[in-house]
Amino acid sequence: MSLNLPAGIASIIQLFSRLFSTRVWKQAEVLMIGAILTTRKRTVSSILEVMGIAHEKNFQNYHRVLSRAVWSNLEASRILLMILLSIFVPSGPIIMGIDDTIERRKGKKIKAKGIYRDPVRSSHSQFVKVSGLRWLAVMLLVEIPWAQRVWALPFFTVLAPSERYNQQLKHRHKTLTDWGRQMMLQIRRWLPNRELVMVADSSFAALELLFRVSQHKLPIQMITRLRLDAALYEPAPNRQPSTMGRPALKGKRLPNLEHISVDPNTHWQTVIVNNWYGQGKREVEICSDTAVWYHTAKPVVPIRWVLIRDPKGKFETQAILSTGLAYSPIQILEWFVRRWQVEVTFEEVRAHLGVETQRQWSDKAIARTTPLLFGLFSLVTVLAHHLQNDFQWQVRQTSWYSKHLPSFSDALALVRRFFWASTFSMSHESFEMVKVPRPLFERLRDIAVYAA
Repeated sequence: MSLNLPAGIASIIQLFSRLFSTRVWKQAEVLMIGAILTTRKRTVSSILEVMGIAHEKNFQNYHRVLSRAVWSNLEASRILLMILLSIFVPSGPIIMGIDDTIERRKGKKIKAKGIYRDPVRSSHSQFVKVSGLRWLAVMLLVEIPWAQRVWALPFFTVLAPSERYNQQLKHRHKTLTDWGRQMMLQIRRWLPNRELVMVADSSFAALELLFRVSQHKLPIQMITRLRLDAALYEPAPNRQPSTMGRPALKGKRLPNLEHISVDPNTHWQTVIVNNWYGQGKREVEICSDTAVWYHTAKPVVPIRWVLIRDPKGKFETQAILSTGLAYSPIQILEWFVRRWQVEVTFEEVRAHLGVETQRQWSDKAIARTTPLLFGLFSLVTVLAHHLQNDFQWQVRQTSWYSKHLPSFSDALALVRRFFWASTFSMSHESFEMVKVPRPLFERLRDIAVYAA
């Protein structure tokens, strides 16, 4: 089938055409548009139905785009990253978040699955296990002008197979920090001259990881949580001439952050943090200093630590670290708070883009489909950003949930209305002339009514 897209939107989508052959791109474009339009499961069959080609004789060719066709997920991630940067972060430091999530999947044909702790259903007092695939995603943490808040835009997602799967194949098992290191270094190769700041949770507070990503001419600066009992030291003293033996790695041991947090002599500074976990401005108390983090047989990493205390006592004192010593404590804290948007995006892609509803069994299709759905979140955001000046926002509200600024569901509805309006604002005769299938018209009309 042929798609009738305006030049502005077509120019964005066409950037991905270089990944495919001419024949495969026509099918890939249908899958891309259909994944946005369908409100059902994100299966190829659902996409073919919403695009009005459910009776296509060669329907298997659309399945083969994911399971057999030759194209690169890695190159698709690079193209998407460049699009996002050109629109939202043309200059200045690039703030990114990295985290893992579990896609709940069952079945004997899904080979890379494992048994993991369910982060949604588990708590401090209850441990819940789940069968599924573990994905590691890197997202751009950037403020969206029309939403007036930071969004996490996924652009690079990889499958981290379970340890049991690697043992069966006799492959070396890579931990999350191993995968994270490789992904960060790949982004550094894509962006050799930009300042990169990676925000992560305590899972990535590993000395080997922090050391490796900082060993570059233009290092990747990391901001993560820090244990209150971490062993911190003064920097190693200058080595005197003619001194025998191995150079010292560290200086005098410093008090634990847990001790500093309860020391009455600690000087606390009151600051206002913007966008505190989606709650607007929040007043907290902080103190900060630099130190060397060291553990036996581990690399030495200079850090700036920041202690955070709530004057209202609603959360316990916590600590974060930054490998960028020149960053101010308030800047480190504001960047770290952005990490929460990663969790929001994980929920949005499940609620609105059908993650965990796809049904691929082929290893290659499994490895491709979920990263594409994550990337679709960012692509929809880009399309909505492009359309916002030509279409009026319709911010959906209910009597129990009032909002004044658009959310991702509103952005998705705007993009769906665009595809409807751009195709069906013409007369019925003109509609038939461009050979757009009638079932697509009827389906998009229903979606537009629902979205409005």
